[in-house]
Amino acid sequence: MSVDKTLISEIITGLGLFGFRDLPRALAARPRFITNVDDMVYDRLDEAWAVGSHHDLFLTAWENGLRFARSDDGLRGRPPWTVEWKGTHRPPAYEQIPADLRVDHVYLLSCKYGSRILMNASPWHLFDRGLAERRTERTDWFGEVAPEALQELYEAARAAVDPTVATQLPHRVTDLQAPDRKLIKSHLPKGRSWPTGADRVYAEFAHAVAHRSAERWLAQLTTAARREEMLWRLLRLQASPYFVLGATVEGAPLRFRVDTPWDFRNRFSIRAFDVWGDAVGQPVVRWRADIDDKVDDRRRIIEGHVEVRWSHGKFGGAPEAKVYLDTPHLEVAGYHPLA
Repeated sequence: MSVDKTLISEIITGLGLFGFRDLPRALAARPRFITNVDDMVYDRLDEAWAVGSHHDLFLTAWENGLRFARSDDGLRGRPPWTVEWKGTHRPPAYEQIPADLRVDHVYLLSCKYGSRILMNASPWHLFDRGLAERRTERTDWFGEVAPEALQELYEAARAAVDPTVATQLPHRVTDLQAPDRKLIKSHLPKGRSWPTGADRVYAEFAHAVAHRSAERWLAQLTTAARREEMLWRLLRLQASPYFVLGATVEGAPLRFRVDTPWDFRNRFSIRAFDVWGDAVGQPVVRWRADIDDKVDDRRRIIEGHVEVRWSHGKFGGAPEAKVYLDTPHLEVAGYHPLA
């Protein structure tokens, strides 16, 4: 019976809040104080722990729970009344706070392990609407911002596949249907590599998408207020504070509190917020915020980037915009180490 890392990181963090002497005792107790966790879930966790699967993740999640239980920012040594695990449910509406656990109906905990991704959005949602509004898109972002470059890339890719395959594909990229996309994708190299000849065309395509996406984004950031709000949304600052408990990509524990916009504005002011295109193997839009820290009287920098790509490989699926944080979490203005 397999168990995924998400299950371990979230539920074991929750178990660490209750004051059990150690992790084996917590697993054996199977406390019903964690709602939405049944015996089938505990069986999967027991088996993974017994065989040593993801051992380091078990221990890090357990320690994160213990630290929050004892923290002055957290439970301060008081056992929780209840811990609610959100599990794999689909939210009834668009949820801004990435919480996985809710403690005593008050504390919101996000369990984030081994990832610098802040969010995975559609290009329209990020570049055109500043993460403020979600709607279903009906057009192709690549075809919208770089139609000529997209057609040239498609022609180069079509010419690079077997001729018997090429004859089954339409001449215009805009005429591709789901079976066509699946067919051409299956005959192109996996990963980021492209056939000889198409690789140069892809570099030009990536440059066009990156720079025109940045232009679209900049067109929405015309005032200081919009730039400030954009940074708040990128950093996922919300009306209520919440906590991130997890580990860095390198495996080091990660524990911090996320400010609200009100908290952020009380301590920090934004000197500048910039975005620019930078095609490095794929379309990338970089972003950077220069911050004045009014408490420590120093300047702080927050940097990140957005990778714009097909969601399911070459010519497959709708384009997506993955937002990454390049600055270490504990150096980010508005993220405070757990006290």
